[in-house]
Amino acid sequence: MSEQKLENAISPKTPRVHKVSFGQGSQDGDDPVEKIERIHRKVSRAKSFAYVEGQEGKPVTKNQYEGRSLGVFTSGGDAQGMNAALRAAVRMGIYLGCKVYLIYEGYQGMVDGGNNIQLATWASVSGIIGAGGTLIGSARCMDFKERQGRLKAAKNLIKHGINNLVCIGGDGSLTGANLFKQEWSSLLDELLETKQINEEERESYSFLNIVGLVGSIDNDFCGTDMTIGADSALHRIIEAVDAIVTTAFSHQRCFVMEVMGRHCGYLALAAGLASDADWIMIPENPPEKGWEDKLCKRLAFQRELGHRLNIVLIAEGAIDKEGNLIKSDYIKDIIKTRLKIDTRVTILGHVQRGGAASAFDRVLGTRMGAEAVLALMNATPDSEPVVISLNGNQTCRIPLMESVEKTKAVAKAMEEKDFFKAAELRGTSFLRNLETCLQLSKLQPKIRAGDEQYSFTFGVMNVGAPACGMNSAVRSFVRHGVWKGCKVLGIHDGFEGLSKGSVQELDWKSVYGWTGTGGSLLGTQRIEPNKVGLEAIAKQLRAFNIQGLMIIGGFEAYSSVLQLYEARDKYPEFRMPIICVPATISNNVPGTDLSIGCDTALNEIVQMCDKIKQSAIGSKRRVFVVETMGGYCGYLASIAGIASGADQSFIFEEPFTIQDIMDDIKHLTNKMEGELKRGILIRNELANKHYSTEFFLNLLQEEGKGIFSSRSTILGHMQQGGVPTPFDRNLGLKLAAKSLSHMISCLEATKMENKLFCESPISACVIGLRKKQVMFSPVIDLKEETDFEHRLPKEQWWMKLRPLMRILAKHETVYASEILGQDESFDEESEDEVCQ
Repeated sequence: MSEQKLENAISPKTPRVHKVSFGQGSQDGDDPVEKIERIHRKVSRAKSFAYVEGQEGKPVTKNQYEGRSLGVFTSGGDAQGMNAALRAAVRMGIYLGCKVYLIYEGYQGMVDGGNNIQLATWASVSGIIGAGGTLIGSARCMDFKERQGRLKAAKNLIKHGINNLVCIGGDGSLTGANLFKQEWSSLLDELLETKQINEEERESYSFLNIVGLVGSIDNDFCGTDMTIGADSALHRIIEAVDAIVTTAFSHQRCFVMEVMGRHCGYLALAAGLASDADWIMIPENPPEKGWEDKLCKRLAFQRELGHRLNIVLIAEGAIDKEGNLIKSDYIKDIIKTRLKIDTRVTILGHVQRGGAASAFDRVLGTRMGAEAVLALMNATPDSEPVVISLNGNQTCRIPLMESVEKTKAVAKAMEEKDFFKAAELRGTSFLRNLETCLQLSKLQPKIRAGDEQYSFTFGVMNVGAPACGMNSAVRSFVRHGVWKGCKVLGIHDGFEGLSKGSVQELDWKSVYGWTGTGGSLLGTQRIEPNKVGLEAIAKQLRAFNIQGLMIIGGFEAYSSVLQLYEARDKYPEFRMPIICVPATISNNVPGTDLSIGCDTALNEIVQMCDKIKQSAIGSKRRVFVVETMGGYCGYLASIAGIASGADQSFIFEEPFTIQDIMDDIKHLTNKMEGELKRGILIRNELANKHYSTEFFLNLLQEEGKGIFSSRSTILGHMQQGGVPTPFDRNLGLKLAAKSLSHMISCLEATKMENKLFCESPISACVIGLRKKQVMFSPVIDLKEETDFEHRLPKEQWWMKLRPLMRILAKHETVYASEILGQDESFDEESEDEVCQ
């Protein structure tokens, strides 16, 4: 299928929709969803950033830049994940042979000098990967805004031999760094004239290179999909909402919860999606005049439906159309006075900045910190300053000032009250969140005369092992289906339940509260169609008149769609839209980079590893072997290894020998002789059938006698439990909504072509995230990309991240297989010095 035909096939016709407001309204009376769709088209045509892929996944040589120096500092508001970036920058710099200096207290420390600038060692950043805040401090610095302050800072840097800087902060901090670079030459001239530096120093440090990392919980910086700290802040908000829901339910209360976001509504928007909030307010989309009446009508309707609580989420910078601030207490008074509902205000404040970093922020900070050092080493005197960004699943470099200017353009649009332009400048991700919030209002939509409606009957089921976020996907599918006039049938216990007729209609109210619930409320089984019997399945599909089927699950769900597709010739009942929504902690479904549930499992693993490290530190000289789930897929073991600061992770995709294990034991032995007297090895459950977790433990106990003690921990089914993370909740919401639209599109196209059945390959597909795009991939095409014996995709994007864990754990060697995957002609003898 050509790219154009595929695009046409997977871009469903957008039906007319009801106007369902969610605390916002359009500026000119248009349907807000339709207005957002027009903005989507504008954004897609807009010129994007000049993304340059980073060096991640490419060979670099140890001690390649020996003799160079660099400084690292944090500035502006603190954000979880800054310490992970700091650790990565320091250790990558040392790996490359550089002297790395920590600059304490941000720009103020740079201006004051003295003990504020200290040479870092490997141990300086030990044990900080998950800590919130910033180890080296951050402070507002008025001195640096004046030239005299920058003159002092330049002198202090030169005296330490620093002319490369990693700046971790927001747009203000990055703007200051850019000005510093622009003035550098003139600052040095002035220092030379006043004899504060000599000619040799002037010549040696004649230029300054800057690389920025964006640390901001608001996720308000243009050019990157996520900023360091935003995901962790979302975790804090959702934890608070989930906790408040229980007390609100007990007393039938309404809570108005204020979250950070003085100029950006990302946190309120994403938290509104993930928390099932009744109403949200953000700066970029102020409510229409008379919003108070609509709010009260909405909340009153919820109470009539039998709901015992209400949650209103408001960003601290929420405003009305005239730019007037909307305060939480005002909303409380409105609800209390008009509806007589006991209403309380909770302002989360700096709680959102605190606590441990999420697994995502640890990995993001680690990747960005390492890439920042590589970007500095690649820079020339004439290089433009860059910011390290995340574009899909790839770290990239983008021009610093271009991204800063676009970020400032949002503020300008807000000042001019051009709110839709501000939302547009935030990017398509922000707009999609806004659109989904508008559609997922809890107010059951009322059909207006003339609105286009559908009368299709769809089924939804879970297949495979449970994964957090499954229930969120079901809820989204049901409510979008009801909203569009469709009948949605919930199929209990997978294909086994379908064969027994265990089917019930799900309505708007029946999925209330499902978003934040773990496990599978529909029930799930691993049994695939071939084992149940295709004849029995076809019979039940016909009996219930199911015209489209969404299967939420892991590899079994993908395999089930493929089996039904391949049986279409014999069973016409399977000639309908059938979509696999990937949901598995193993993250082993072809056609997607990430599956629903893997983020929650990753956070569970990392939290348990944090506790294990505490035990190891208390015991001294102890090594733990931690076994994770994943089947043959090493995603959890690999990414958890990076996020937890493990010494090594062993996976099936990267074969290892007894000699490799012995090398790692030698590494641990050397480690115990230094300042760090603990170790963690992570092993995927099916990494090697001979080298089991028990084998690892016995070998460590034997070889580590008198040096360290060893323990093993099998995490087991704890990884499948817990409360879904914001990412998994929102991914389930979005994939399910798009799946429903795709089903309707396929059925409508069939009608227009006067056909009885859906027979195109795209009607049996996997929906997934590929880089940063949501794509529908026909299962028949994915068949060639699949290793069915080991239930794996043949290509996995995250493999390129594995060497980073070894570098940051101070390994002296890198597996040759990691290099040869990039360059088959590479000499194995040089493996000690090379890393992807």
